[in-house]
Amino acid sequence: MTPSFDVAIVGSGPYGLSVAAHLQGTGLRVGVFGKPMDTWLRHMPQGMSLKSDGFASDLFDPHGAYTLKAYCRQHGLDYADVGEPVPLKTFADYGLWFQKKAAPDLDEQAVTHLERQGSGYLLTFEDGASVSAAKVVLAVGISHFSYTPPELAALPPSLVSHSYDHACPASFAGRDLTVLGGGSSAIDLSMLLKEAGADVTLLARREALRFNAYGPGRRSLMSQLRRPTSALGAGWSSLAFSKAPDLFSRLPAPTRVRMVRRALGPAAAGHIRERVEGRVPTLLGRHIVEAAPRGDRLRLRVRDAAGQEGEVETGHLITATGYRADIARLSFLSPAIGAEFQTVDGSPRLNGSFESTLPGLYFVGLAAAHTFGPVQRFAFGAGFAARRLRRSLA
Repeated sequence: MTPSFDVAIVGSGPYGLSVAAHLQGTGLRVGVFGKPMDTWLRHMPQGMSLKSDGFASDLFDPHGAYTLKAYCRQHGLDYADVGEPVPLKTFADYGLWFQKKAAPDLDEQAVTHLERQGSGYLLTFEDGASVSAAKVVLAVGISHFSYTPPELAALPPSLVSHSYDHACPASFAGRDLTVLGGGSSAIDLSMLLKEAGADVTLLARREALRFNAYGPGRRSLMSQLRRPTSALGAGWSSLAFSKAPDLFSRLPAPTRVRMVRRALGPAAAGHIRERVEGRVPTLLGRHIVEAAPRGDRLRLRVRDAAGQEGEVETGHLITATGYRADIARLSFLSPAIGAEFQTVDGSPRLNGSFESTLPGLYFVGLAAAHTFGPVQRFAFGAGFAARRLRRSLA
């Protein structure tokens, strides 16, 4: 007989693990599936640090026992609530530690197919085994949602790839390449590629690169009043997004979509500014209007704000152009499930409990951003999602 769960959680990054931790002790039979912290371990560039401060980089258990601060203290690592960058390796190792504490029975198999089964769901894995679950929480993060501009998407992978595919900047040592984008992913990756010995140029539509304010110690009272500190950065809008996702969800859908697209615009962490400015070659204020192979290289026709055009030739283009939730890209969903969804700009339409229009199917993380706001694009949003799902499911 097929094993049965009350709740199956697909994905074991910050969101999946936080939800799993909150469902412990509820009496529910919970299954957690996927390689823990996989995106952070296999798809973030080695050597980077988190954009968020220490206090905003926790995973969440209901008692607050397994914080990043507790992990660093136990393992003799540097930590500060603010002003101390969190290295990628520290965060990934912390996530693995959290998983052993909060979701020790995790199954690392990947779900390859999800379909309706009566009033519940059937999940099939890469080895052909399957389990049933009354309810399913999809915590897939960004893993299916990398975005490449349409004019570049049809080019061969030997010439164009996404930053999600490059965890090892050193593999490009000695190569000539261009990184496209003006946000944190693009700036971080360009810096790390340059430091690894690549001949890299950063190409961005923005006229200037932006870095968030950064500095050790406490900010002055006046500075706090003008731009209060929040888990998403300084500013009243960031504070509202981090503290009031419920209020955000009550806004009209077009307003929510517009705000998610525009909020917290492209910017890198302040602590890397000196490693970028004057060190990484940039081509700013330009966008690509045409791209075509030229032998084994790529020719880019670019245009500036005044309409002046130029040409850039490169050995490879990495698009660090972010992530956009699109349920149609979840290839493991059965066609029948895909046909039943109601969506908002490609994201699932959710109720106040993160439940989609398919009863018993829930989404957290990036796929929930159009409902609960930009906080769902950050690890910090896992706390709100986990608490809400515990209340709903238990």
